[in-house]
Order: sequence, then structure tokens, then C-alpha cells
Amino acid sequence: MPVIYLDNAATTPLDPAVREAMEPYLTDQYGNPSSTHQMGRAARRAIERAREQVGEAIDADPAEIVFTSGGTESDNAAIMGAAVANRKKGRHIVTTSIEHHAVLHTCEFLEKIGFSVTYVPPGENGIVSSEEVRKAIRPDTTVVSVMHVNNETGAIQPIEEIADICREQEILFHTDAVQAVGLLPIRLKQTKIDLLSLSAHKLHGPKGVGVLYVRRGIAWTPILHGGSQERKKRAGTENVSGIVGLGAAMERTMQQQTEHYKQIVTLRNRMLAVLTEELDDLQINSPEESVPSILSLSFPNVSAETLLMNLDMEGIAASSGSACTSGSLQPSHVLMAMKRDENCVKSVIRFSFSNQNTVAEVETAARKTAAIVNRLRRK
Repeated sequence: MPVIYLDNAATTPLDPAVREAMEPYLTDQYGNPSSTHQMGRAARRAIERAREQVGEAIDADPAEIVFTSGGTESDNAAIMGAAVANRKKGRHIVTTSIEHHAVLHTCEFLEKIGFSVTYVPPGENGIVSSEEVRKAIRPDTTVVSVMHVNNETGAIQPIEEIADICREQEILFHTDAVQAVGLLPIRLKQTKIDLLSLSAHKLHGPKGVGVLYVRRGIAWTPILHGGSQERKKRAGTENVSGIVGLGAAMERTMQQQTEHYKQIVTLRNRMLAVLTEELDDLQINSPEESVPSILSLSFPNVSAETLLMNLDMEGIAASSGSACTSGSLQPSHVLMAMKRDENCVKSVIRFSFSNQNTVAEVETAARKTAAIVNRLRRK
């Protein structure tokens, strides 16, 4: 049975053109980019070309691009590196209660070693107020981290306003932009963002490779030590094929961003139209101010786990939230922070779209979802 894949916030299928760009560095071009011979130099040129592609895509100087193993490492490195580098100024960090666990668990670790953290809650729409972030800042605050787009609801956070507040008070600002890149414009030379994380596999690129943007001149220290790779900002032999794939994925994504955004809006609207037509008490958790690629819905009086199993049997891939917490018995910390009731939290499903989905797929998935929900409610 062919699968209708609607879990693109978890990962996306590799673009054939990206795979083609990577292929030589998985076979013939296997040199270590730190080697000085011609094979090493060829690998180094490929990495620097990818660095230029990423810099152009997010309007950053290529020298400010650090390649990592993915979004989680980038988040860890951004927050810990900024906190440690500025610890003499203060040991207070501000973040939100709806962050990805790569940020939340990093902050929890820092609390264990002597830092203090304030977790700003969102409004009921899942959006954090920039003024609430301002109120959370103290004289000893050195780092603020707020995600650009929430990975469970798609809610867009006011990061430019928060970045302005941080710059006014000489505080470093980090944003996890993993779910934003490719959908929302990112122009780092025009904003006051100091640190930014992204991941290739959310952009039809390969898994296991990401980027940390580090604005030139800020106080930040690496967390990985060993060799002098990445201008001594991230030790370890580079994943050449992955980096090449990331560069190709970023370039293709930016070239097609406007067209793909419109296509994904159509998919999201069609999913909602069919479900609201066939179900009376559908609850929408994604606010109006959200990216169209993520649609969080609750189906009251239906277990999300049971619904997902039935969807899987029908060849539909979706999720109940972040793939990083799949299998956890804990309810969504995002919906809990939004003060959703227990029935809503226990019945939440996240559908997430990409340009590789079709309207026909979405219509089929929506009608099958409605039929399963109605059947489960009759039991």
C-alpha cells in the first residue's frame, strides 16, 4: 500500500537533485577536507561552496556559518556556548515553555551546573509575548532563546521584536529556526539575531547535518574540542556529503520558496475544509499566525494513539507531536503550556505538509481520518 506521508515536520524525503549532488562525495570524492593533497582540497572546496550557499540563503556571511550534526547539536552549542562565554556577566537565561526539547533539556542541564532559567509561557494561542520576554529579563541575563516556529503547532513567534529587545540590553539572542527555514524569509544581516539553528532534513536534505549561525564578534565559545575544523568552532571531521546535500537543499528551497509556500497553503486549507465538513467538533490548535506546513488538530473523545494506529493501517503517516518525544507517555508540553484541556491534549494529531504532497493525497487522508474518528466514537 502506498503511504500518504503527512509527517514532514518530523523529516522530509530527500530531494532527488540533492541526492545527485551528494553522490560523488559518497563514492569517488572521499578525501578528508583537512588533508592538503588534491583529494582533501576537493572536499574542502565542496564544503566552502555549501557554506556560500547557506550564507546566501539566510543572508549571512559564509564565515558565520558553522556546520553541525543537526538542529539538536546547534541548539546545544548555541545556548551552552553563549552561557559559558558570558558567565562572568551573569548566569541567567530566558527561554519559553514551548521550546523543542533540544533547548529545554539544555537549559535544564545548565540549571544543574549553577545557571538559572526563566521559562516564559505562551498565550492560549501558543504565541509568546515579546513584552513577557522583556519582563523576564534580569540584570544578570546573558542569553535569550526563543524558537522561530513551534514544531508542534506551527505558531510563529515574534522573534524580530525579541531580538530588538535583546540587542537594546546587550543580551545574546538565539532562535531555533528549524521549522521556519524554507517557509519564512530569514535575512540575518537585517535582523538582530545573534545565533540561529537549522537542520537539513527538514528541507528535503540529508539527516545528520545542520547549521549554527554565529554572528561575528559575539562572545561565544565552542562546546566540542579536538581538531581545528570549522575555524576552530566545531571540532571533528566534517560530514562532506551531508554538508554538500545541505547546501544543495538550501539553494533549491530558496529558489522555490514562494511557489512551495502557496502550494502548502492550498494543502492545509483543503485538509481543514474536508475535516470541518465531515466532523462537528474538530479543534484547531494551530493559530492563524502559523506556518501552513504544520496543522495541529484535536479530535475530542478519541485517543491519539488509537487514531494514529488506525491511520497507519490505512497508509497515512502522521504524528501526535514532535518525533523527538515519540513513545513518551508525557502529554504535549506545548499544548499544556497553552492551557488546553485534557481531552484536547490526549486527542491531538499533527499533520505536516511539504511541496511533495498533492491535493488528492490530502483529500484522501482527510476523508479517511474523518471516517476513522466517527467509527472510533461509535464504539
